[in-house]
Amino acid sequence: MSAQSTRAPGTQQKRLAAYLDSLAQAVGHSDRIIPFKAYCTGLLLPGERKSIEPMAARLAPDNVRSMHQSLHHLVADAPWDDEVLLDRALDTVLPAMLRQGPVVAWVVDDTGFAKKGKHSVGVTRQ
Repeated sequence: MSAQSTRAPGTQQKRLAAYLDSLAQAVGHSDRIIPFKAYCTGLLLPGERKSIEPMAARLAPDNVRSMHQSLHHLVADAPWDDEVLLDRALDTVLPAMLRQGPVVAWVVDDTGFAKKGKHSVGVTRQ
């Protein structure tokens, strides 16, 4: 075991775990909670590709097939309501934003990660 894995979770890890617990309650059935948390973790892990297959390999290198199936079911087949999930996220994010002062404008800019490829719809070089 590495020194990192033997340490108690820090404040940021605890906050992230609490946030994911809150969001996971919005995905409906309890069988979706673990795959949802795994999916969110996969999005945060290092790695260029954030599609299901490479994320499954990073999350469960000894059981890629099972993890792939679990993540794919969550994303492609599981009937959860994205509006409920977004409302849950807003319930957490907005109070934190308002502690800094009134919200005058909220700019969301998803160009922080350069897009790659030429064949996918909507993918252009940045």
